[in-house]
Amino acid sequence: MHNFALEKSLNTLLNSHSITDYCPNGLQVQGRASVQKVITGVTASLALIEQAIAHNADAIIVHHGYFWKGENQTICHMKQQRIKALLAHDINLYAYHLPLDVHPTLGNNAQLAERLGITNVKALDTKPDGVLMRGEFVEGISATELVNRVEQSLQRKPIVLGNGLTNVPDAQHSQLASGSKLIKQVAWCTGGGQGYLETAAQAGVDAFITGEASEQTTHIAHEYDVTFIGAGHHATERYGVQALGEYCQAQWGLDVTFIDLPNPV
Repeated sequence: MHNFALEKSLNTLLNSHSITDYCPNGLQVQGRASVQKVITGVTASLALIEQAIAHNADAIIVHHGYFWKGENQTICHMKQQRIKALLAHDINLYAYHLPLDVHPTLGNNAQLAERLGITNVKALDTKPDGVLMRGEFVEGISATELVNRVEQSLQRKPIVLGNGLTNVPDAQHSQLASGSKLIKQVAWCTGGGQGYLETAAQAGVDAFITGEASEQTTHIAHEYDVTFIGAGHHATERYGVQALGEYCQAQWGLDVTFIDLPNPV
């Protein structure tokens, strides 16, 4: 597949031209014209590029690429090493940020909901663009069961706050008390979505799932009596780009390999 044709197809699939983002979506670094072997991953780190080189890949597709709004525009230090490696090996880099968060089936939010068994999924009224989603567990589940489901699905122990739950990671131990409040309504935003916690709480949800937590997250969760689960930025955003790669392989016959580089954050 021609590299520009692949970009056009991905742009159409993810509707990227209609989404305002903090970075350019699509082909960020041009490589060889013909694309057959593709590596997918969460972030275009040097380690992922080295994996692509080792696999003799023609292209890399990621969720976190380069050229973020507000960052230093010079190509020096870490950015120089990454781009130099791509150019030296003629590898195309495609990146899709918000378009890969909000896609209704392949997106990070949709994929996380599917893995956790959340039903009746829709955008939360105050965020119709699909960045912040809500859904439900029709029969209701305990907060402890939800936490365990997240941990088993993502293979990562999350930060848990609110609803009588205590889970404070330290070098010694982590205790999780039994939550008393049944979880039916849930909202989520993969990645760094902790800033939406109060919005979700005011919408009446029982639990909120995202990737990260901030200092104020503890107080918001307890004062609104909402179960907050911080399951990891990387962990919650693995599945969109993985699903996108599987789509590319099934629909366009590309040879796609997803590489999940460990990231505790």
